[in-house]
Amino acid sequence: MQPFTVVLGVILGSCFSIAFSLAVVAFIFWVLQGEHPQFTTELPELSRATVMFVGLAAVSYFAFLGSLRRTIWRHFPLFLLCLGIFAIGYYYWPA
Repeated sequence: MQPFTVVLGVILGSCFSIAFSLAVVAFIFWVLQGEHPQFTTELPELSRATVMFVGLAAVSYFAFLGSLRRTIWRHFPLFLLCLGIFAIGYYYWPA
């Protein structure tokens, strides 16, 4: 396994853990929104963040898989992964 594949594995694990944690928090907020109305206002942004990181985790999975198997199509998911990381960074960068 190449060092770059290991880095992609770390990125995959990080994206997946962020996406899973956001999904669990979104589920808890959805369940408790009747008792705590302030959770209702947080759900749209929380759902948006969950979708972004689930998508990034899927792209990083394909980038990792392509790098691990040394396929010919491995450069396209890597490009999408870089684009996704920069897009999410730009979205959350303070204005």
